[in-house]
Amino acid sequence: MRREIGCVVAPEDDGRLVKRVVRARLGVSHRQFTSLKQKNAVLLDGAPVHADVTVRAGQRVSVLLDEDETGGAPASDGPVNVVYEDEDILVVDKEAPLACMSGLDQPGDSLEGRLTGRYGAGYVFRPVNRLDKGTSGLMAVAKHAHAQQLMQRALHTDAYVREYAALVEGRVEPAAGVIDAPIGKADGATVRREVRPDGKSAVTRYETVASGGGYTLLRVRLETGRTHQIRVHLASRGWPITGDFLYGREDARLPGRFALHSAKLALAHPVTGERMTFESAPPIVFYEMMGSGSI
Repeated sequence: MRREIGCVVAPEDDGRLVKRVVRARLGVSHRQFTSLKQKNAVLLDGAPVHADVTVRAGQRVSVLLDEDETGGAPASDGPVNVVYEDEDILVVDKEAPLACMSGLDQPGDSLEGRLTGRYGAGYVFRPVNRLDKGTSGLMAVAKHAHAQQLMQRALHTDAYVREYAALVEGRVEPAAGVIDAPIGKADGATVRREVRPDGKSAVTRYETVASGGGYTLLRVRLETGRTHQIRVHLASRGWPITGDFLYGREDARLPGRFALHSAKLALAHPVTGERMTFESAPPIVFYEMMGSGSI
């Protein structure tokens, strides 16, 4: 499958080399441009050109993107809740418990397997932001390597906003704040993380949305993307996420999952630049556990 992306040469780019325009205006990396050049996939007004050709205002520069890799995940026929889809990206509302990736440590059902079932053998899964198996909600998936590269550049910036709904045990004081504490792997652990001085910088913002029944519902925004960041930061303050078997305790009302939901994504489309916002309401069980069945 090939995808062509391009732009019309602006007056300020008149006289520049095609390689400069492609790199600057289409966001193509040096490595990717080299690969495209070798495939004759750099075009000027629809015809392959040399990298050092001079462009004129009003001409169209474009590149042909090949999906020349092959996927390996076994297909499954499980449902996928697609919130948005076009030629470049896919936004899905993942259920929980459901793993994102297939692998030796995750041989069963996964979002990757379900998307392989949707798109066919050879599908390449390109998640931009990943969610733990026990976390539900919104995540973006790129349809080709170029889109994934551009979106991951923006992932930990203000251009890519990720907000979560987290139901935690206990009363949260102060009701809103910032947790700025480094996170690293716990000694002797393979998965578990902890706040530790030699960890990597991690910043999480939170604010209280509602409370009741011994629980507090928080709106949480990530500024960094460390493994288990929200789970570790909230637990370190004495507010473990409800049902979190690793950093708190399991809850039979949340079978196979914990009370963390990716509720909002705001991002710039990697090709068009359009600002896009997606929202997903937290599962009703979050409110039922607080003693309220309504949102």
